[in-house]
Amino acid sequence: MSVSTLDGLLGRRSCKFVTAPGPDAQALRKMFEAAACAPDHGALRPWRFAVIQGQAVSRLADVALSAVKASGDPRMTSEKEKSTRQWLSKVPTLIAVAQKIDHDNTKIPEQEQLLAAGAAAMNLLNAAHLLGYAAFWSTGLGTYVEAVQEALGFDPLDYRFLGFIAVGTPAAELPPAHRPDPDSFVRAWTGD
Repeated sequence: MSVSTLDGLLGRRSCKFVTAPGPDAQALRKMFEAAACAPDHGALRPWRFAVIQGQAVSRLADVALSAVKASGDPRMTSEKEKSTRQWLSKVPTLIAVAQKIDHDNTKIPEQEQLLAAGAAAMNLLNAAHLLGYAAFWSTGLGTYVEAVQEALGFDPLDYRFLGFIAVGTPAAELPPAHRPDPDSFVRAWTGD
């Protein structure tokens, strides 16, 4: 990895408020190629993605917000619905993220399959950043409501839905991210 690539990764940060332009077909393909480079014990490829663009974003908002309201989630107030619709009205590309559960596999623990799907999503986020886009992984918008998962084609018996990645151009200039010093979360183990 070149120093410039490492510097690029060190500059990655989440950016919720994105706008057009979003990634074109070629950029999306590169992002998914990067996702497929994730560590993957047993080569199960447990990551699954659904791309949502254009008018489909507002249709997803209708489906998801209705499902969340029907679930009785007390956090879904009229203000929350309004702010969510306002946010999504600017998002050019949403990518739904799911883990395909391999029920028949007795060798690879499901936890490792979940970690592989998460690593694929992180690779996708890094690729979006290195391609010049901003991205935000959201577990809002009904991630834990089965009706949303089902509407996206991820049967809850076979998939664990992990949320959405919004990708586009930053709506405003982002300040640098403040990261913790690695000494605060890394320690040496000597075996003593």
